[in-house]
Amino acid sequence: MAPTAPRRETIRRRRTGRRHPVVATLMALPLAALLLIVFDGWETVATQASSVGAVLGR
Repeated sequence: MAPTAPRRETIRRRRTGRRHPVVATLMALPLAALLLIVFDGWETVATQASSVGAVLGR
């Protein structure tokens, strides 16, 4: 049996920490647009935006 070289770890570790608020907003905008189209109302969009703000801690 021939000796083998040590294997390198190929698994990348996931970054920890909080997302930038702009990134979180850009992630939430498609859902807000979908809610606006499906439920046809600004109240739903406002509720979703408020929920995202609460999650962000704002």
